[in-house]
Amino acid sequence: MDYLEHIFLMLSYQLLPLLFAMVLHEFAHGWVANYLGDPTARLAGRLTLNPKPHIDPVGTVLFPAMCLILQSPIFFGYAKPVPVNFFNLHHPKRDMVLVAAAGPAMNLLLAIISGILLRIILTIEPSVTGTMSPLQPSETSHSMTTMFLLPLVFMLLFSIKINVLLMLFNLLPIPPLDGGRIAVGILPYKQARMLSGLESYGMMIVIILVAFDGQLQIMSTFFWPLVDLATLTILSGTLG
Repeated sequence: MDYLEHIFLMLSYQLLPLLFAMVLHEFAHGWVANYLGDPTARLAGRLTLNPKPHIDPVGTVLFPAMCLILQSPIFFGYAKPVPVNFFNLHHPKRDMVLVAAAGPAMNLLLAIISGILLRIILTIEPSVTGTMSPLQPSETSHSMTTMFLLPLVFMLLFSIKINVLLMLFNLLPIPPLDGGRIAVGILPYKQARMLSGLESYGMMIVIILVAFDGQLQIMSTFFWPLVDLATLTILSGTLG
């Protein structure tokens, strides 16, 4: 497979699921914050499913572009975080946890919905299972119905994977990730204050964990097996 064909295939079945996953993740944060008393995201025009207000130059453009340039097997990125003023929330400490959890919960919901839709397609047209990877097409011939459904199957498979990945990545207990904010909200005051003090260094810690995983073996030992387990759990319910 040549370079341009690889890029075209990735764009054709990964772009839309990734965009949905990122935009709805941030929309969920803003919607829950607005429901719990903070209208900041709504007033900033971020309570919308229109991708444009959610685009982040680095996370939504540069990261996916680097995935293409480096011929990564998977797109990855993030949308612009929605603004939240925790002091506007009815119960700031408790509601901070709910707002932070809303994004990963949305990704989990999207992964489950994708699994349900995939199950429906496979029930309607079982022959689709003969080709489950766009990068390794089947040699067998397919009906017109199967050929029409294959792109949708590829998108749903990727939707499950990317939503599980975004959910678990954001649940890492490192501020400013959602998991860090959840931890700050549920820990006792002293421990919460210590953890929140790491926020200015949080993204650097994440980058080190990912970039130096070959030496640290933290992500490969704990995170990626968990991603695979969660993905396979949803797929087993779909394909089993």
